[in-house]
Amino acid sequence: MEIAFTWIALAALLGIATGSLVNAFVLRAKRGLPLMSKNTCIRCVEPIAWFDCIPVLSYVALRGRCRKCSSAIEWQYPAVEIAISLLFALFAARITFGIGIPDFVDSSELWILFVRDAVISALLVVIFLYDFRFSVIPDKFSIPAVCAALVFNLLMGANPFAVFLGGLTIGAFFSVQFLVSQGRWIGGGDIRMGLLMGFLLGLPLGMVALFLSYVGGAFAGIILLVWKHRRIDSHVPFGTFLAGATVLTMIFGAGILEWYLGLIS
Repeated sequence: MEIAFTWIALAALLGIATGSLVNAFVLRAKRGLPLMSKNTCIRCVEPIAWFDCIPVLSYVALRGRCRKCSSAIEWQYPAVEIAISLLFALFAARITFGIGIPDFVDSSELWILFVRDAVISALLVVIFLYDFRFSVIPDKFSIPAVCAALVFNLLMGANPFAVFLGGLTIGAFFSVQFLVSQGRWIGGGDIRMGLLMGFLLGLPLGMVALFLSYVGGAFAGIILLVWKHRRIDSHVPFGTFLAGATVLTMIFGAGILEWYLGLIS
């Protein structure tokens, strides 16, 4: 048991470090800066010392303020680091205790499953943030996630027919909406997200993720309308909800589907 919790703790630490990289990647990608460029404050553009870049701890120590100009540090930094740390810990717990393991994954392939979930969840958080902040899902994020989902699942022995059926069905669902609306309802990035959801989760769980994304989007839209932060015709970054729902389904999807099937039967 101690070994199990040690692995989970190490996964959580890896998640915090990954979260720090995700934050840097999202903000630098938008500004056209290389990933390895020097950390600077967004407001005063002064270099940030290494000891002010320690994930979560530096934010707490600085009380959410830049050491040099005292401008507020965005909430995104600690939130993303903590969120990815929690995700990695949950993925490690899943393979450690054998909870919700896909049928096609052999016991010798559990570490591959963890790597798959870690890589794709990090990319999904990038997509979540980028679409939330800038209302676009760049292909440089979505296409690598689609390819990773396809390669990892086939490598672990998933049925190719089931994998392609899931991806092409959900991708076609968004493609039809794109064509009918001439791109007014959804964007091309949502089509790639549909492929990702299907290739990663398969058709049954992909439909669960699809349902959760629409419910989440509708709920958020209603709240924003009530608070008058949006008009009825305002754009909603739907990729944010697709990414969030996919991550939730990776962890809880099997349980949700089992509960629903038991309910209707």
